[in-house]
Amino acid sequence: MYIIIAILSYFINAGVYVADKFLLSKKIHSSITYAFFVGIWSVFNIVLLVIDPWLPNLRELGIDLLAGMLFLATLVFWYKALHQSEATRVVPIVGALVPIFSFLFSFIFLRETLSERQLLAFVILIMGGVMISIKHTRFYYLREVKEKLKKIFGDTLGSVHARYRPTQRLIINSVVSALFFAAYYVMIKYVYSTQPFIGAFVWSRMGSFLGVLLILFVPEWRTKIIKYQKGQKTPKNLGFFLSVRLLAAIAFIMLNWAISMGNVALINSLQGTQYMFLILLVIFLSTRFPKILKEEMGSGIMMQKMMGTAMIVIGLYMLIV
Repeated sequence: MYIIIAILSYFINAGVYVADKFLLSKKIHSSITYAFFVGIWSVFNIVLLVIDPWLPNLRELGIDLLAGMLFLATLVFWYKALHQSEATRVVPIVGALVPIFSFLFSFIFLRETLSERQLLAFVILIMGGVMISIKHTRFYYLREVKEKLKKIFGDTLGSVHARYRPTQRLIINSVVSALFFAAYYVMIKYVYSTQPFIGAFVWSRMGSFLGVLLILFVPEWRTKIIKYQKGQKTPKNLGFFLSVRLLAAIAFIMLNWAISMGNVALINSLQGTQYMFLILLVIFLSTRFPKILKEEMGSGIMMQKMMGTAMIVIGLYMLIV
């Protein structure tokens, strides 16, 4: 059951990520500003307490708020990476690292383990996702990899060439967001194992809202937010933004629900299905509406993507059957 819920969540998220990329590229050019407007809507989740009223004790409240603030910090790095490159490049980088970090964190802190069959499916799903997402089919020798990394990250005694600084920032932001995503998922799994789902979800969202308020205490960030708000003459993008946030909220609730029922690392390894949805959506939009979204998709790698898709199907079959 939780596998189906997670896959549906990733299907919705694929569309949300494309919309986020459009808004970051065309409308809002600051990841802090975008994270602020995304996080501020978290306060409205409090209405869910009508369904299941619940108040945490001080210890539970502290953990819930910390989880919410961690998620907001994750969004900042995630939007930075998404703003710097194509969605079809950033999502797979982060998506390949999140299940690996989640597996390590859940094993260390939650003592969660996978059976041999689940572990094999976990590896196959990650490999399939990577094959779908990478643009180039050329396999580099170790020496070439070393030289490339040296150009991107610089020697220990030298600086990074200006040409590779954007790539360095992209990799750093992607890795940090993946690390934070994994930490959040493992923390929220612990929360759901000790608290009722709806109550824990709502109070963790209040943590994100608290993080939004803390953003306003940083003068530079506050100035960016106020400057953007003053520059808005019409609310024509508000409806689109709210629609995207509603879909994101639905997907987020579904993913949290799946995490509350299943293994964190296993659920995150299902992100390979998200790559398939994302690539299909981006191909459609880039072909039919290039003014809305235009991304470099590469060429001559359809066989590679078909192999990746086949691996994801095999991995899902191993989990479900």
